[in-house]
Amino acid sequence: MIRHLGVALFAIFGAIMVSLLIGRYGFDFHDLMSLSKALLAGQELTMKQHEILFVLIKIRLPRIVAAMLVGAGLAVSGGAYQAMFLNPLVSPGILGVLSGASFGAALGIVFFRSMIMTQILAFCMGCAAVGLAILLSTLVRRSSLLVMLLGGMISAALFGSLTSLLKFLADPNKELPELVYWLMGSFARVNEETLLWIGLPIVGLIIYLSVQGKVANVLSMGDEEALSLGVAVKRTRLQIILAATLLSALTVILTGIVQWVGLVIPHIMRFVVGPDNRVLLPASAIGGAVFMLGTDAVVRSVSTAELPIGVFTSLVALPLFILSLYVNRRNWK
Repeated sequence: MIRHLGVALFAIFGAIMVSLLIGRYGFDFHDLMSLSKALLAGQELTMKQHEILFVLIKIRLPRIVAAMLVGAGLAVSGGAYQAMFLNPLVSPGILGVLSGASFGAALGIVFFRSMIMTQILAFCMGCAAVGLAILLSTLVRRSSLLVMLLGGMISAALFGSLTSLLKFLADPNKELPELVYWLMGSFARVNEETLLWIGLPIVGLIIYLSVQGKVANVLSMGDEEALSLGVAVKRTRLQIILAATLLSALTVILTGIVQWVGLVIPHIMRFVVGPDNRVLLPASAIGGAVFMLGTDAVVRSVSTAELPIGVFTSLVALPLFILSLYVNRRNWK
């Protein structure tokens, strides 16, 4: 456990340092150390040090914090979903939260043209999509996890169709490009104000889900065994699902749609630390943060035009997912 913690801290520190140094405005580790010494000693900064400080505070640090929050949030919510549905192929979008958030963002861009309204509607519609999935599952007399998944498929299809309709209605010269770019995901719109009001809820939900490993282990034994151990199965499972849903919806506000992270990272961390959710859930959060820091550093440096983070994460995560399935092929029945 201590060894895993040391590796995790080293990985996060290394990813943060790489992210700080990579970007269009170039400076090296020596420049960063010189700036740190000058600030600690209270010395007057040179012109270059003022520029580096501005880039760090206004651009790179907000992106680094946002990348860590989004990566950790999507990964731990994906791990929680997989634990609750007893299915390793479940991801945060399975109940329609990403489709609903896409529709909400489309509403904000097409009808309001306001970033705040776009973010609020994306969050609200993401939660509404999951609420619809849960409502549909209650219409069946003997509801089950499978019925809830089917409700999620219906909800995702509905909101996906509505998003396509808004794409058709959007102005092809102004609104449609903005909508398409938003749906591909980006950290370019992240700023300090957004992080201040959305960062704390994300951190709180990440911590909440990360400490639910013991309950998740009990629920994975089956409903009857969990009931015999005194766990309120339906209420506890619904609470964790709702927390994971809120977390996924909040990450959408920061970046737009980023897929595959919540599916792939728990798989990789399960191979590294094992299936025990007490270790797997916090490990997924750490792995997601490191993965997103790395991918964001790449999209900022591979070309003059920044690549959409959602597109790049899919390109990277898909081969990793296939490799994970191949490595664990003997465990599939």
